[in-house]
Formats: sequence, C-alpha cells, structure tokens
Amino acid sequence: MQFILSGIQSINQFLWSGPLLFLLMGTHLYFTMKLRFPQKNILRAIKLSVTPAAGQSGNNLSVFATLATTLAATLGTGNIIGVSTAVALGGPGAIFWCWITGILGMATAYAECFLSVRFRSRGKDGIYQGGPMYVWKNALHNPAVGKLYALLTLTAAFGVGCTTQSNSITQTTTASFGLNPHVAGIAAAFLAGLVIVGGVRSIGNLCMKLVPFLAILYTGSCILLLFINREAFFPAIRLILTHALAPRAAAGGAVGSSLMLTARYGIARGLFTNEAGIGTSAIAAAASDTCNPAHQAYVSMTAVFWDTVVMCLLSGLVIVTNMLLHPASLEGVNEAGLTEAAFSYLPVLGNVFLSLCLVAFAITTLIGWSYLGEQAYRYITRSRGIGIYKVAYIVMIYIGAVLPLNFVWECTDLINAFMILPNVTALFLLQKYLQNSV
Repeated sequence: MQFILSGIQSINQFLWSGPLLFLLMGTHLYFTMKLRFPQKNILRAIKLSVTPAAGQSGNNLSVFATLATTLAATLGTGNIIGVSTAVALGGPGAIFWCWITGILGMATAYAECFLSVRFRSRGKDGIYQGGPMYVWKNALHNPAVGKLYALLTLTAAFGVGCTTQSNSITQTTTASFGLNPHVAGIAAAFLAGLVIVGGVRSIGNLCMKLVPFLAILYTGSCILLLFINREAFFPAIRLILTHALAPRAAAGGAVGSSLMLTARYGIARGLFTNEAGIGTSAIAAAASDTCNPAHQAYVSMTAVFWDTVVMCLLSGLVIVTNMLLHPASLEGVNEAGLTEAAFSYLPVLGNVFLSLCLVAFAITTLIGWSYLGEQAYRYITRSRGIGIYKVAYIVMIYIGAVLPLNFVWECTDLINAFMILPNVTALFLLQKYLQNSV
C-alpha cells in the first residue's frame, strides 16, 4: 500500500506542480479573452442570482438554489485552511495569485455552466440533469467519455466530498471539544442524511438557508478582525503585492522562496477551492429552473467570485495582518494553523467560533457533494437504485470520520486531475456555442 501511495504522490506532485496549473490558467485566460471579459458583468450577475428566472420549470431549483448548492460544495476548508497552507508554503504573495485565479476562473465557470444548461437532459419526472457528462453525450455524441467523467465524479464525491469532509469534522471536534470521533461521525451522518434522503429540492432548500448565513457570518468575522488589525491593513496589501512578483522570506516564518513557488501555491489553492475547470459547478447549474443558459451561466459565475475573489482574499488579509501585528502568535504553528492563530484575536470565542464554522462548512460540503455524486450515479445507472447510492454515501460519512485519509486525499487529487481533461476538452470543442452568448 505504501508503494502505491508513494507512486500516486509522485504523479500528483508532477501534475499539480506545472502541467495542470498551466492548463487551467491558460483555459481561464483564453475564455476570458474569447468571451470578451465576462467578469465585467459581475454586478449584473449578482443581481440575476437573486432575481426569479423567466420560463421556470416547476420541479427544478431556482437559480439562487443552484448557486447555494454550488457554494455548499466549494466553500469551507479550502477558504479557511487552504489559504493558511498557501501562505505558509508560498508566502503572502500566494494570496495575490489565488485572487487572480478567481478573477480569471469566472470566465471558465461561465463557459462550462452555459454548455451544461444548453445540453442538459430532462427526466420523466421533469427534473433537469446535466454536467460535463451530458455535454459529451448530447453535444459531442460520445456517451462513453461522459460515463468516464461521471465515474470520476462519483469517486470524487465519496472522496473529497464525503470522507475527507467528515474526517475534518472529527479532527476539529476532537481537538476543540474533545468529542469522540465515532460520536462525531454518527452525528454528521445523521444530520447530513436527513437532508440527503429528501432529494434535490431538500438539498437546495437547506443550502439556500444555511450557506448564505454561514458565508455572511464568516465574512463578517473577517471584516471585524481586519478592523481590529486596521493599522496593518495597507502594509499587508503592500506585502502581498511585493511578494507576488518578488517573493522573499516573510514575517512569521512564511517561506516564499521564489516566484514560481509563490504562484504555484496561490494558483493551486485558487483552483482547488473554486473548482472552475473541473466541471462540478456545471452539474448543479443544470438543475436550474431557467431556460436561459446565459442567465444561469452568469449566476454560476458568481460562485467563483464569492468563493475565491471575496472569501479567500479576506482570509488571506486576516492572516497577513496578524502576521505583521502578532508574529509571536505563529511560534510553533503548523501550516494549517495560521488562520486559527489570527482568529484567536476575536473579542469573543475566537477559536471556538472558527471550529464551529469549519464543522458547519464541512456539513454543507457533505450535502452539496452528495447531489453532485447522485447526478453522476444517475447518469451511470440511468437512475436505477438511487436509494443504494444515498445509503452508501451516508455510511461513508461515518467511515471517513474514523479512518486515516492520506491515501484518500492523494487519490482524490489524482481524480480531480483526470476530471479536468474531459471537461476542458469539451469547452474548446464546443466554443462556437459560446460565441456572442455573453
């Protein structure tokens, strides 16, 4: 097993250190230019996300529910812990590159979600189903590649979407509250299961209520910390910009030793947290009740904006201002602990609040990814035995909570890499449909 793990780690190190980063950033930049910078319409897109769509179709999700479901699957540990590791390993300049990845990634998110709505299918129950697998089936007439993508998505759902999230819940609750991992795993499986068994509308309804609340709560705490650290706000921005293009050793032990290292960790973290280019957001977009692909594409584009452009930036600024004002708080802190060190300066229950946010975000991610995995399962099995999938997913929540997950994390990274290739290939093959869509 150790030999297999080492082999997968070597492959991931190669892929995510260069080839995939260049591929995704190149795709982001290409569609930004091809679509004449759709990011300029972000205010219009935000307005559309809270505006009921014309031509609604009954049993499906509202455009806001699709946005909330997408954010449920992406918001969480990447915005909190991921930014911390990016700064620790790549230096403060990694925040700039993470932010740039979010800005450019909005164009790719627009493209993949437009195509997903344009080429989705409609089931006998009137519910839309879509995503890269249906794009390959209905537009490129290659259902075999669609089935491969669906299989990868299903595997990723059990990996990054299920077991790794439940494991992060037990690690947080054990460290912060002394809760037994088995108890935490059972509780997480029970709470998530109540929503999962209810189907797409149950998932959408919960995400609409919980995700905005959590996002506002976490964003508000970041803004409060930036106010507390206000004297370091502009020095932090200068430090981030300086290190983005001329990285060097930073306060508190961050090690941005080269431009490539800084860009690598910032770009990689941005790509992981918003998933633009992987295609998963397009699966949620296809469930929209709108018949206008451009309308939904704009709404889905805002998920990248909120996830990376706003929340990752705020997390990064909180970390860097704390590094400048309280370098002593970072002594003995590991790569993932920079955010925790910064939140310890909240006036009330700083680290407890952060732990609760991590747990809540992990539960919403469990629920959001359960929908993505369900759609992949439906594609593979033609919706037969969907109850089996739901039971297996809920059981895996508990299993992931009590098992070591190094192997699962490495396999998930590799699966994500394989998911990118068919999704990005479809975007380029079908780019003619994107002409004049913006």
